[in-house]
Amino acid sequence: MRRLLILLSFCLALPAYAEDAQPAKPKDLQPLPAPPNMVDQPDLEPQVTIVQRGKEKIEEHRVNGRLYMIKVTPPIGAPYYLVDYRGDGKFARQDNLDAGIRVPMWVIFSF
Repeated sequence: MRRLLILLSFCLALPAYAEDAQPAKPKDLQPLPAPPNMVDQPDLEPQVTIVQRGKEKIEEHRVNGRLYMIKVTPPIGAPYYLVDYRGDGKFARQDNLDAGIRVPMWVIFSF
């Protein structure tokens, strides 16, 4: 019975303690400035042109009007990519966009 009485008195005192524990709000706050105007630069966004030839689909990816990648999806088989790595207009074929480079990693610290 004592434990119940102590618990009940603690529960009644808790809201009064919580009300006093809240920090006071500062009165001299100034409004936030407006966010800067963000200008869209359409030249930086890739432009994708999709050409459908029969059942084959070709996607041409360009930035600043320059063709840098072509994705070819044949009617049968997996899609493949033609990528211009050097920017000289010569495309190299890749079966996927994974470069195959695996950076070595070590565990330095664990919990």
